Amino acid sequence: MTVWRPWEGSAEAGGSTSGIAVSRSQCGQGWADAKAGRQTLVLHNTGDASAEVDLVEVDSAKVYGEVEGLGPDTSASLDVQLGAGRYAIRCLIEDTDVITGPTVTLTGDAAGGPGVVPVTKNELLPLVKQYQAGVARGVAGLVVKTDKLRADVDAGDPDAARADWLPAHLAYNSLGAAYDAFGDFADKIDGPDAGFHPLEKGLWHKGSGLKPIADQLAADVHGLQQDLPSEQVDPNDLGLRAHEIMENALQFELTGENDQGSGTSLNTVLANLNGTATVLAILTPVLTPRYPDLPQVRVWEARVRALLTAHQGTPVALLDRTTRQQLNGAVGQLLETLAPVATICEARRSS
Repeated sequence: MTVWRPWEGSAEAGGSTSGIAVSRSQCGQGWADAKAGRQTLVLHNTGDASAEVDLVEVDSAKVYGEVEGLGPDTSASLDVQLGAGRYAIRCLIEDTDVITGPTVTLTGDAAGGPGVVPVTKNELLPLVKQYQAGVARGVAGLVVKTDKLRADVDAGDPDAARADWLPAHLAYNSLGAAYDAFGDFADKIDGPDAGFHPLEKGLWHKGSGLKPIADQLAADVHGLQQDLPSEQVDPNDLGLRAHEIMENALQFELTGENDQGSGTSLNTVLANLNGTATVLAILTPVLTPRYPDLPQVRVWEARVRALLTAHQGTPVALLDRTTRQQLNGAVGQLLETLAPVATICEARRSS
């Protein structure tokens, strides 16, 4: 069960409300003593089916809190900060149209926390198509670069292969399609024990038997291209990608864990950043009216880009302490500003 708390703070809750029913016949009933301010709503599923629950402002349609996966005869607490206005509990129950409970009017001078107008699947679908079209173009470029890399290895030319390995690897990491978005091909192409990384290790450590690795890498890239039209991108994955691409870069690239000898981890992080920027550009139509801190995302994206550009080609292990701290801090702050994107861009039922 996931509880979204868009407002967080260290202060004690100013009040609590218990026993708000969630069911087909009683959705939202039991919300008593309502007032503005911070409060804890206790939601109890009195029905016989699992439910999602939204706390919505009636006039603006903004969602101020959300509980997912509330099973029958279970309860969940929802901490919220609400200003004066009209609110209601919205129940999204399996195999049932959306049910909106009674309107509850809150009075008082307390400031409200942030709310978000829900994004619908109809809003996301054209963005998903745009994303898929961009990925298809990127994979086509990846095929060309990987074929060139394979030809170098097959010809027994390690110098040319080392020169062509990085453009091919960056072409893949610029796609922004991490975390199973490519199914099994993700691990085959850029996993720790297959694809680019064992080839990198062999090229930079004068390994032998590289031809089968390069041939298989090229075959898997061609397989990805052929399979791409049948791959379905979940609309909710777009928001997840924005954060997870850079989270992955912080964990595996900026620590040097993925470096198998080329010393190009910072180049890879910049490619990851380009993938993130692509996703954000596609999501801009839905983020701009919903996420006031989007300009801060741009600020930290630019800061990270400047740091990476200034140190391209330097192995992570050779960065001085100050630079590493600056990079880790800037990427960490970028991740902080990206964190709400997945929640904001999650498609929600409206009917």
